Amino acid sequence: MRKSLLAAAVLAGSVLYAPAALAAGETVNVYLTTTSDSAGRNVTRGLQQQAAIAFGPAGGSAGTTITVNEGSTYQTFEGGGASITDTTAYLLRGGPVTAATRDAVMTKLFSPANGIGLSFVRNPIGASDLSRPGNVSLDDTCCDLNDFGSNGYDTNVRLLTQQAKQLNPSLRVMGVPWSSPGWMKDNGRMDQMGWLKWEYYPMYAQYLVKYLQSYQAAGVPVDYLSVQNEPNCCQASNPAAMNYPGMSWNPSGLVEFTKNHVYPALHAAGLNTKVLIHDWNYGDYASFGSGILSDAGVRGDSAFGGIAWHGYAGSPTVGTDVHNAYPSVKQFETEHSGGTWIGDQHNEDMTNIIDYTRNWGSSVVKWSLGVDQNMGPHNGGCGTCTGLITVQNGGSRAGQVDYTVEYYTMGHLTKFVKPGAVRIDTNATSAVPNVAWRNPDGSKALIAHNGGGSSQSVRVNWGGQSFTYTLPARTTATFTWSGAVVASPGGTITGLGGKCVDVAGAAAANGTAVQLYTCNGSTAQQWTRAADGTLRSLGKCLDIVGPSTADGTLAHLWDCHTGTSQKWTYDSATQHLVNGYSGKCLDVKDNSSADATRLQVWTCTTGANQKWVLN
Repeated sequence: MRKSLLAAAVLAGSVLYAPAALAAGETVNVYLTTTSDSAGRNVTRGLQQQAAIAFGPAGGSAGTTITVNEGSTYQTFEGGGASITDTTAYLLRGGPVTAATRDAVMTKLFSPANGIGLSFVRNPIGASDLSRPGNVSLDDTCCDLNDFGSNGYDTNVRLLTQQAKQLNPSLRVMGVPWSSPGWMKDNGRMDQMGWLKWEYYPMYAQYLVKYLQSYQAAGVPVDYLSVQNEPNCCQASNPAAMNYPGMSWNPSGLVEFTKNHVYPALHAAGLNTKVLIHDWNYGDYASFGSGILSDAGVRGDSAFGGIAWHGYAGSPTVGTDVHNAYPSVKQFETEHSGGTWIGDQHNEDMTNIIDYTRNWGSSVVKWSLGVDQNMGPHNGGCGTCTGLITVQNGGSRAGQVDYTVEYYTMGHLTKFVKPGAVRIDTNATSAVPNVAWRNPDGSKALIAHNGGGSSQSVRVNWGGQSFTYTLPARTTATFTWSGAVVASPGGTITGLGGKCVDVAGAAAANGTAVQLYTCNGSTAQQWTRAADGTLRSLGKCLDIVGPSTADGTLAHLWDCHTGTSQKWTYDSATQHLVNGYSGKCLDVKDNSSADATRLQVWTCTTGANQKWVLN
C-alpha cells in the first residue's frame, strides 16, 4: 500500500524545502513575451529583456508561490524545435527568399547567441502533407534502391539541416517517413493508406538506412529515427479519403518491422541512430503504442531510443503513467502544430511546453518550421497549419519573413534551456503554470506563464532566498540565474516552549514517533536539511503517516524515498514547516509543550505550536 501511495505522490509533483544558498543575492534576468488579442497571436512584446532583479531574504507575499528545488531532478532535455518540411525547404531555398534573407532567418532560428537556439528538427523522409503537391519518395523506381536520392527531392531539406547544425552544433536531428515508396505497398501509392508488403520489409529497412547514411555523409548524423509518422492515421476505415502520404500499420507489424528488420539493418550498417516508437498521440497509446512498448525485444535492443508523442489527442499525463511503468524509457514530444483552429495560440503553446515537460517529455517539437501566408504549399492534409515563421510567397511583400507567436513561445524554452539540461522540481500552480531547468553550466531557467486577463504577483523561492515579480496579463516569462545551493548543516529544530523536534527513544525503525522533547544535545535531535528537501535524522526522513492530507496526521520516521510526503518547505517569514504532500503545517498536538507530545500536520494557522526555528 505504501508503495502505491508513493507512486501517487510522485505523480502529484513535489513542493520542496529549499536549502541554504552557497551565495546570496544572485541576479535574475527576466525575459517577457506578451500578446494583446484573445487569439494569442498579436505579439506586442517578444522575448524582451526587462530590468534585472535579484534574490533576497526569503519571505514576502504574492498571489502565487513557486518553489524551485535543485535537489529533485527529472529528465534530461534533448532539444526543442520544429520540422524542416519540404514546404519549409521550398520557401527558404526554392521560393522568393534571397540567400541573404535565408541566412538571417536561419540565424534567428538556430543560433544560440543571435537567435532562439532551436535544438531539435524532425524531418520527413519523402513527402508529407506539408510538401509541395505530389507524393514523392526518395526512390520512386521499382523494384530496388539503385536510384535512391537521384531525384534530389530531399536536397534542400538536407542543406537547411546542415546549415542549422552549423549554427547550433548541439542540434538533434530526427527523420521519419509518412509513407514508404508506393511501389512497396499493397495499394501501389503513397497516399490512401496501404500496407507495406511483407516481401519489402527488408528492403524498406535498407531504404531507411540509406537515408541515414546520406545525412551522415553530409556531416549531419541523424540522432533519432521513427519508422512511421502517426501509424494507421488518419483514414483507416476509409483509405480512399486519405489525401496525403500515410500507411496502414498495426502494433504487431511495427514490432516485427522494428525488431527484426530495422534494428538489424542499423547494426549491420554501424549506425548509432536510436529508434523512437509510436510517434503518435498520447490518446492513442492504450490502443496502439502500448502494444509496441510492451515488447521486451523492442525495448531491450541497443538501438531503442524511447517513445515519441504527438499532442493532438489525449492528456500529457499519459507520459507520467508510462514513466511509472517504464522508468528507464526516454520520452519525446515530437509534433504539435499551431493552426487557425486553435482559439488562443499563446496559451496553447505555453500550456503544451509546460505540460509536456512536466510529464517527462525531453523534447518539444512543433510541426512545420515555416509556411507561407496561405499556410502552404501543402500536399493534402493540413491547409490550416501555422509555423514559427511565415514566408510571404508572392504579392507586394514577396520574400519577406514574419515571426509568429510560435517563434517567441518556443524561444522561451530553447533560448534558455540547452540540450543536456535537467528538469528540476517546482510546485505546480494553476494561476501561473511553470517548469524549471538546470543547464549543464549550472545556470537555471524558470518558465512561467500568466494566461489570464489580469496581472499575477509571483514569489519565487530558491536556496533559502526569494524574489517577487508582477507578471503582466497574457505574458510569459523566463527567469534565468546562476549560483548553486548546498545542504544546510545539521542542527536542532526548536518549537513550542523552546523544545526540540526529537525521535522517540533515538530509534531508527520505520514508524518511530517524532515528538517534542526537552533539548538534550542527542543525535535524536539533530536534523540535516538535505538538498532534496528532506529533513533527516538517524539516517531516516521525517515523514507523515499514510501519507494523508487529513488534519491530525501524525509525523514519524521512515526510510527516505522520493515522495512528497517527505518534502518540507520552510517559510522564514511565518516560521512554518509545510509538508509537500498534505500542504499542511508541522504542528504540536494539542498545543502542549509537555515532553513526548507527538507532532502532526494541521491546516496552517498563526499559532505558536506551528512556529519552528531551524538552528
